[in-house]
Amino acid sequence: MEKTIEQIKDEAIKAVVAASDPESIKNLSILYLGRKGIVTQFLRNVSNLPPEQRPEAGKRANEVKKLLDAAFKEALEKLEAGAGISEEQTDVSLPGRIPRRGFLHPITQITRQICDIFTKMGFEIAEGPEVESDYYNFEALNIPKNHPARDMQDTFYISDNIVLRTHTSPMQVRFMEKNRPPVRVIAPGKVYRCDSDLTHTPMFHQVEGLLVDENVSFGDLKGLLTAFVHRMFDDQTNLRFRPSFFPFTEPSAEVDILCVMCRGKGCRVCSQTGWLEVLGSGMVHPAVFENVGYDTARCTGFAFGMGVERIAMLKYGIDDIRKFFENDFRFLNQF
Repeated sequence: MEKTIEQIKDEAIKAVVAASDPESIKNLSILYLGRKGIVTQFLRNVSNLPPEQRPEAGKRANEVKKLLDAAFKEALEKLEAGAGISEEQTDVSLPGRIPRRGFLHPITQITRQICDIFTKMGFEIAEGPEVESDYYNFEALNIPKNHPARDMQDTFYISDNIVLRTHTSPMQVRFMEKNRPPVRVIAPGKVYRCDSDLTHTPMFHQVEGLLVDENVSFGDLKGLLTAFVHRMFDDQTNLRFRPSFFPFTEPSAEVDILCVMCRGKGCRVCSQTGWLEVLGSGMVHPAVFENVGYDTARCTGFAFGMGVERIAMLKYGIDDIRKFFENDFRFLNQF
């Protein structure tokens, strides 16, 4: 034999110590202990030794085989556990690297705040399709075909009877079709209109609410929205109701709050009026109740709706709605 079993063992141990990755250890195991490995071939050639040397040589070769097998397994476990890195390669005095944490988009934060306020008042949340039928988006809400009120909402039409919803009000009809009074529900979600400027985007977010029961009054509506405004902004934020028009409510009102920038003194944000519009509201039109099979002699209710971006702009003093969608980290990191 060209090499003794002791020489083979010493070479194998040196190779194990020098190995720097698990793959190298696996290759060494094959090289020495595989079917055609060096130790395996040594054992096969023991029969070629003189008879008096065979027992001792065979015994020692089997001992080396077990020793190397244990050494390979131990080295492999250490390398796979990361223990194969030497102290010279690891500087334990370096500070740890803290990964950057993600955070919620400001629109998501405001949406959750709005939903949290109303759910604590007993409202449940309902969500529905963003691609809506003309019936639910318009007709069931007392906006029949060719009604001039359709011009108030610049609509994306997919076909003659399918649209991208222009508000989340369709969920009010869908919910009432499946539930009998009393009803308390809010519908958050994306809506779409053909509009784009400093204060409008083709896609934006709304939260609409509906409350239906017996003996519900406009005073209940005012009380609820006053509580919402105070919780969303602060107790010092006054609000007012202005007469308005919405086809699905009668009477209807816009809700303004005292300008959060100047506190009513007049500034550029409020166009020197001291007031800012935040949402629309009103008592549900009887025609809407008739479309869902509610008894108009017994049921009354109110509805309201707000743009989430509008609330966020007022709460944070932002003058351009497009900043919410530009994904500029310098802007988003402030929230």
